[in-house]
Amino acid sequence: MGNKLWELLAKAEERFNKAGIEEGKTDAFLLWEFASGMNRTSWLLHKMDELDQSYDKAVETYEKLVQKRCLRIPLQQLTGSAAFCGFDFYVNSDVLIPRFDTEILVEEGLKQARQIKAGLKEGEPLSVLDVCTGSGCIAISIEKLLPFETEVTGVDLSAKALEVARKNGKLSDSRAEFIESDVFSGVMGKRYHMILSNPPYIPSGDIDGLMEEVRDHEPRMALDGDADGLKFYRKICEEAGSHLETCGRLLFEIGCDQGEAVGRLMEQAGFTDVRITKDLAGLDRVVSGILLR
Repeated sequence: MGNKLWELLAKAEERFNKAGIEEGKTDAFLLWEFASGMNRTSWLLHKMDELDQSYDKAVETYEKLVQKRCLRIPLQQLTGSAAFCGFDFYVNSDVLIPRFDTEILVEEGLKQARQIKAGLKEGEPLSVLDVCTGSGCIAISIEKLLPFETEVTGVDLSAKALEVARKNGKLSDSRAEFIESDVFSGVMGKRYHMILSNPPYIPSGDIDGLMEEVRDHEPRMALDGDADGLKFYRKICEEAGSHLETCGRLLFEIGCDQGEAVGRLMEQAGFTDVRITKDLAGLDRVVSGILLR
């Protein structure tokens, strides 16, 4: 792929560009960093090196990774790592790759968790449920970032996703618990101060139009929100009241055009103070509300 190190990466970038990969230069370096263990500083010092035998193993690994990336396998699945809320999470094809937009849900959750905590009895832990937890990134981030005692549970229907979540819990030394559950089926009889969810919300008919990385390599069950994308919002809104403490909060990540519809579902289910939080691009991203009873 090239006689010098810089040429190796340049040729990989060229292949990525031809394959329609937008961040070709970045991906070329990140895959080399993963294959070789070479960080940015070391790359700058050695980019003019001839690719002698000392590079053979790293180059062989790199070439295989480049081939897979050209097939539009996501970078994070190739490296097994995704950054989220300042942490690194293990990911594979059994879970959605954590996205920057979802950090808005965590940020709003942290803000509202502090408000709830101010009204709790001294020594009472804050209880949080993350529905459709996937990799566990939301549950673990909430548990790690709150500065007071918190009992966090993540639930998911996918046993394979839960394996990933539990692995992330161990890697991050998190106390979050993960339970197999079809929405609330595995936590019947339990109540929480706050429920968060980033559920499947892509309308079924829109999935074929998604980027190849998402459409072909991420779990469809974590994407498909039925015909209108609102299936899980309806179910969670209808059942959340049985699992929330008085004045409990419900927070959803939403698609950018779903704010009005999800807000209406929450109001119909008895939630008040329903509000929409926008992301950094100014798009609707989180809907939240309070159940006063």
